[in-house]
Amino acid sequence: MSAVLTPPSRRQFLTLLGISAAAVSCGTATAGSGSGPSGSQVTTLKYQGSVGAVTLPELAADLGYLGDLKLEWVGNTISGPQDIQSAATGQIHFGGAFNGAIIKLAAGKAPIKAVISYYGVDEYAYSGYYVLEDSPIRSARDLLGKKVGMNTLGAHSQALLDIYLGRGGLSKADAAKVEALVVPPVNTEQVLRQKQIDVGVLGGVLRDKALAAGGIRPLFSDYDLLGRFSAGSYVMTQRFIKENPDTVRTFTTGVAKAIEWSRSTPREEVIARMTEIIKKRGRNEDTATLQYWRSYGVGETGGRIQDKEFQLWLDWLADRGELKPGRLKAADLYTNEFNGYGKG
Repeated sequence: MSAVLTPPSRRQFLTLLGISAAAVSCGTATAGSGSGPSGSQVTTLKYQGSVGAVTLPELAADLGYLGDLKLEWVGNTISGPQDIQSAATGQIHFGGAFNGAIIKLAAGKAPIKAVISYYGVDEYAYSGYYVLEDSPIRSARDLLGKKVGMNTLGAHSQALLDIYLGRGGLSKADAAKVEALVVPPVNTEQVLRQKQIDVGVLGGVLRDKALAAGGIRPLFSDYDLLGRFSAGSYVMTQRFIKENPDTVRTFTTGVAKAIEWSRSTPREEVIARMTEIIKKRGRNEDTATLQYWRSYGVGETGGRIQDKEFQLWLDWLADRGELKPGRLKAADLYTNEFNGYGKG
């Protein structure tokens, strides 16, 4: 199992986030761009899905909230950074990722803008940092020289680890002694139990299954640190937004309605609807993990974005030396203009 552990490197980090100017220079050539308000706008949105899960746009479409707007699935994403890079380069019309990854892509001059939050953290949807039951690790300082396994570097999990270490009183020099490693989520529990890592980041069904098996305990969670907040957004290219304002409005408002439907509808009914959606689309997926679904975790009503949801990560990236302080402003990274939920 040691082969699944990957030490961090700056080159891997930058490649993962796709911030190369060359990679995003074709972002103006968005797939199937329309010709603006006066001409025909795009009526079918290409996107990437997630195996065994129902994304908010998929839920919105099934509920009829997208009207005549259609979704065209082109495959499944391997990560948030990959998804938004595909959107920036025009391979798909929208993609979603951790807000910190969106900042990095924007810093690489990708012509993108966030239009709605789609996932976050609450008392049901959260990532926990787990240790073995008999582990001596009880505090941030106990992590010095230890290994923390997470799904990817430079994104949500590493950001929260940095915040935890900082709040625990560790200096940057000491925090650097905590080793973050990439471990595929499906392997994290096993690698932790085999003591190849000291802490494993687990969320969703993988977290619940690991806890049910016993023998592990939480060190902290992102919900413990920051409470309820939206953590990731869907982005589109600025050109696509300009040329297809009605399409963007229909999409964003429909997703917003789906967010609120998932909040107000009994959990069993939401799960039943998701199960039906997966079975209908015929991708040969297992629906068993849907039984663990509890929330999308979106913080604000209708997924509206606030400055604070980007400012937190702007400050974090600046502190890491990955972004010059003040180079980007939170308000320039997103727009709520097309989110019509609750209006009129």
